[in-house]
Amino acid sequence: MNPIRDLNKMFDSRIRLGIMSALMVNASVNFNELKELLDITDGNLASHLKTLEESETIKVQKGFIGRKTNTTYSVTKAGEKAFKAHLAALEQMIKSTK
Repeated sequence: MNPIRDLNKMFDSRIRLGIMSALMVNASVNFNELKELLDITDGNLASHLKTLEESETIKVQKGFIGRKTNTTYSVTKAGEKAFKAHLAALEQMIKSTK
């Protein structure tokens, strides 16, 4: 096992790493919660969410609360597996440098 080779480029971005971390510990998180948590602009967040959605790492649910739209995100099974493998590779890399 080569930890560097096992890292997933999808999670190289600190924003995508943050999104995935938030989604791994919550059943779902809405757009505004992610924006506040990560302290980034709408456009920046939307761009990273689109990348994760297109790779089928996360899924999107659009709905309404009253008359306001509410978009929530959650991790897919494939996304959970890929992120756990990425974290395991990071952990292995850290252990190998001791």
